[in-house]
This record gives sequence, C-alpha cells and structure tokens, in this order.
Amino acid sequence: MLTQQRHRIILDLLKEKSVIKIQEIIDLTNTSESTIRRDLSQLEESRFLKRIHGGAARLQGKLQEPSMIEKASINLQEKRLIGQYAASLIEEGDSIYLDAGSTTKEMIDFLDVKDLAVVTNGFMHLSDLLNKGIKTYLLGGYAKPSTNALIGRGALEGLEMYRFDKAFIGVNGIHPQSGYTTPDQEEAMVKQKAINLSRDVFILADDSKFGEISFGKIADLNQAVIITNKLEEDISKHYKSKTTIKVVTS
Repeated sequence: MLTQQRHRIILDLLKEKSVIKIQEIIDLTNTSESTIRRDLSQLEESRFLKRIHGGAARLQGKLQEPSMIEKASINLQEKRLIGQYAASLIEEGDSIYLDAGSTTKEMIDFLDVKDLAVVTNGFMHLSDLLNKGIKTYLLGGYAKPSTNALIGRGALEGLEMYRFDKAFIGVNGIHPQSGYTTPDQEEAMVKQKAINLSRDVFILADDSKFGEISFGKIADLNQAVIITNKLEEDISKHYKSKTTIKVVTS
C-alpha cells in the first residue's frame, strides 16, 4: 500500500473517533509496526495529529480551552507528581513566578521553603499560598472566569515591577515547531512576559499537552525546561534536541 493511502486511512479513522491504536492501523493496512510509527511521526510533523502512548489522537481546536474545573479533574495524579518535583527546585531566598493553572497549583502543597516570595496571576492560588504563610504578590488585570487567571494590560504592567529567579508556567500545547502555546492570546502575552523576566523557566505539563498546538504562541521550546510525567522514546526524540525534558515517574 502506498504511503499516501495509509495516511488517508489513518486520518479517516481519526475523523470517526478521537483516539486510534497502532494495532488498529496495522490490521487495516497490513503494514509493519515500524512503518506505521513512521507514518504517525510524519503526520504529526505535518500537524495532522499527535502521537500518544500506543497510537495517535485527534488534535484539539486551536481556540478550545477547558475550564479550570475541567482541568482540575484531568490527570490529577500526574499533575501532583509534576508539581511535587517542581516545588523541590525552589531554594531559600528565591523569588518565583507561579502561573495560573491546575498543574502549577499542585506545587503549593509541596512548598516548604521559608524565605520565599511568590508573584502570581492565578487568583485561585491565593488562599493556599496565604494559608502556608508564603509572602505573596497578586498581579492586577482582567479576571478571566474560565481559567481564574488575571490577564491583560494590568497584569503585563504589574509584571514589570518584578524580576524572578524561577518561573513555573502552564501551557495547553507543546510542539517541536510551534513551541509552547495557549488558546488565549492575552494569556499567552502574560506567560511570555514572565518568561522574559525569569532567570530559569520551567514548563509544567502532563503528556497530553505534547503534539498540541493552540492559537497563542508563548515561546520557543529552547526557552524553558519541560517537566512532565511520561513520554515514549519515539515521541520525546522530537523534543530532546530542542530543550531539556525532566520526566517524573514517581
């Protein structure tokens, strides 16, 4: 079967259902696993799908954005592992930027450093930070209901007052060519500004974010270290040449 025919079968399958397994494609095309994996890599590079463990998934719409309630209930254990590891990177005397997001929120339970200053645009982080006695600065701006994030001109101008040792950023998409993205252009600008004001930058994202591309560009891959929970080797190789990836397994 010609490559073009196999690609059409794969894309037609993804129209019928959101996730397909490699074995399904092998059975339909009577082709080897190595060939199908190569097909999936080519289609991912062409931005038709994203690779996942054992198969492929349909890409989300570039403007599609789950609410904070929806995000908080997805991949919770993975997010806690990522948050715990990210918190372990913080040292006494650090000033950090803590981005709004469900994965960055998981860091707060594990913050044990006493001499610490946190600046955040996530108003859902506020009570947890204060309950832990952490010196906290909340940015101003427009309070976005769906993500509980402060964005816009007020947030951007507020960020100018600070410089950070470390920034911890959440994203909706991570792609080898398109970099880090999020659906809201204004939210992307706040994240980008925080990255530019930080010495060290960490992207906190579970494996579902890889291969996704959202509407608003935040930064290129090489501008941050990625902390995630798992990646197949044939997926991670597309990213490891462009940035550092820390995979947290337990």
